Amino acid sequence: MKSADTDEYGESLAHASILVIDDEPGMRNFLMKILKPRCKRVEQAASTAEATALLDRSFFDLVILDNIMPGKTGLDWVREQRNVGLFSDTILITAYADLETAIKAVRTGVADFVLKPFRANQILNAAARALDRQNLRRENFLLKHELAGEGSHARGRLLGNSAAISEVRDILERLAPLPTSVLFTGATGTGKEVAARTLHSLSDRADKPFVAVNCAVISPDRIAQELFGLVDNQDRRSDGLFLHAEGGTLFLDEVVQMPEQVQAALLRVLEEQRIRPVGAEREIPLNLRFLFATNAELDQAVTEGRFRADLYHRINVMKVEMPPLRDRAGDISELAALFLRQFSKTLGLPAIELDEETLLKFARYDWPGNVRELRNLIERSVILGTFPDKFAGGGQITGTRAIESLDLVMQRHIMHILDECEGNRAEAARRLGVSRKTVDRKCAAWGV
Repeated sequence: MKSADTDEYGESLAHASILVIDDEPGMRNFLMKILKPRCKRVEQAASTAEATALLDRSFFDLVILDNIMPGKTGLDWVREQRNVGLFSDTILITAYADLETAIKAVRTGVADFVLKPFRANQILNAAARALDRQNLRRENFLLKHELAGEGSHARGRLLGNSAAISEVRDILERLAPLPTSVLFTGATGTGKEVAARTLHSLSDRADKPFVAVNCAVISPDRIAQELFGLVDNQDRRSDGLFLHAEGGTLFLDEVVQMPEQVQAALLRVLEEQRIRPVGAEREIPLNLRFLFATNAELDQAVTEGRFRADLYHRINVMKVEMPPLRDRAGDISELAALFLRQFSKTLGLPAIELDEETLLKFARYDWPGNVRELRNLIERSVILGTFPDKFAGGGQITGTRAIESLDLVMQRHIMHILDECEGNRAEAARRLGVSRKTVDRKCAAWGV
C-alpha cells in the first residue's frame, strides 16, 4: 500500500537514491530526517572530498548540496565533477540567489534552486520535480530510440503451442528470476527479440526499462559513445544506453558486429558491472541484466578472429536457440490470424479471410525469412487486399466446416512431411515441432 507521502510526492522520490552534501551537521540531519523515510537510499557527506569518494563507489539519482562550503563552492564542485563523469541531477541550496550565481548554475546544469531558509515540503517538492523531469527525459529518449529501430515490431509475446516454442517458453520461465546473462541464437526473423522481451516481462525487472540495441546499425566510430555515454570539457554530457537502461534489461542484438575495442569494454562491464563513459575519469556502477542475440555462428567468429574468445565464453552461459518457422508449422495459423487482426486495425483496412487452401499453402511453404517473412507477407496482403497467387485460396470457410477443414489441413500437412521424410516419424516430428507420440497418435487415428 502506498503511503500518504508517496502519493503526495510521487513514485520517483520513493525509488530514488539521493546524496546530501553540506558542511553543517544540523542541515545534514534535517535533510536526512525528511528524505530518508521517503526515498529508497539516502547518504550524506560533510565535504566535497567525502562526496567525491561516495560518487566513486555508488551512483545517485540526485545530489542535493549547499553552495557555500569550505574549500570550494558547490557550483565549482559540480562543474569539476561534470568533467570527470557526474551524471546525477543536482539541486543547489543557497542563501544568495543573485543573478551571477543563477547564470552559473544554469550553465553548470543544476536542476533547481532552494533558497534558505526553507521548509521540508519545499525541498521534497524540488526533489520530486527534478526526479520526474529526469524520468520523463529517460522515457522520451527510450521511446525515440524504440521508434527509430525495429523494436516496435517486437513488443508482442511468444505465440504458439508447438513443442519447439513451448520448450523455449519453459526455458524462459526458468531463467526469469535469475540474473544470468542469456544468448539468443537462431536465423533472422525467428523472434529473438520477442523472446528477450518475454524474458524481461517475466522477471522482477519488468517495471524497469527494456532497451534493445542493434549493434549492426550503429557506426563503429559512434557505438562506444552510444552505449557508454560521453563527457567532454565543454560541460556537455550524454548518458548513453547503458545508463538509460539502469535497473532494467539491456538487449544487444547482432553482438558479433561490435568493434573489437568495444568488445573489450563490454567484457569489463559484464565482469565488474561498471562503465566508464567516453572522456570520463570516473566509472559508474550499473544494475543491469544483459541479454544478447546473434544469427551468426559465434564460435566460428571466434575462430576467424572477429569475436573475442573471452567475451564469447562470458556471454555463452545460457543459450536459447530460437526454432525456425518451418519447425513450428502448427503455429502458423495462429501467427497469421494475429498479424491479420493487427494490420487490419492499425491500417484501417478490411482483413483478408484465411481459408483452407491458404493455410495449407502456408503450412507447405519453407519460410526462409521465418516469422518476420510471414508478418511482412500479411502486412503486404492486407494493403493489397489479397494474398499473392502462390498463397491465394478459394474463399472463406466458417462454422463446423472450418474446424473440419483445419483438421484436414493438419492431416495433409503431416502426411506431406512424412512423405518428405520417407516415412521417418521421428524426423517428421522434429520438423513439425511436435513429439513423436503426437505423430504416432495422429497416424493411428487416420489409419496410417
